Amino acid sequence: MAADPKPEAAEAAPKSKKKLIIIIAAVVLLAGGGGAAWFFTQSKADHKKEVKHEEVEKAPVFVTLETFTVNLQPDPDEKFLQLDITTQVATPEAAEQLKAQMPAVRNRLLMLLTSKLASEISTTEGKQALSEEITAELKKPFSEKGKPLEVSGVFFTSFVIQ
Repeated sequence: MAADPKPEAAEAAPKSKKKLIIIIAAVVLLAGGGGAAWFFTQSKADHKKEVKHEEVEKAPVFVTLETFTVNLQPDPDEKFLQLDITTQVATPEAAEQLKAQMPAVRNRLLMLLTSKLASEISTTEGKQALSEEITAELKKPFSEKGKPLEVSGVFFTSFVIQ
């Protein structure tokens, strides 16, 4: 009888090792699957946060001004400038404020533009400097106690010197 239990014990050991290997493999697969699921859900959550952040950023507000046609300072010949300008403001309220002050805006810009020489504004650097000067003029308050206008950019959509 002592010989009979040894073969049963020998057969039981390989079966328990197979069960142990199967259990370990199942745990590893479940852990790996859970880790992969966590990784992909976190990645999507981060992407959604980025999309929400982009949606929060406001779209730019542009105001197109009527065409300016002005005589430039003689240099040595008389020349004129025809210019289309679009301004970028921070909010729709600032756009309305700019539109409400349009006669004053046009007056300021006409005074600025007629003080220029063709040679000053014909280069890329000259145009950039003119854009900065126009931005500075538009940011000035239109009344003594008024707030400065929120202008973030001036863009030339047409620029002709003849």
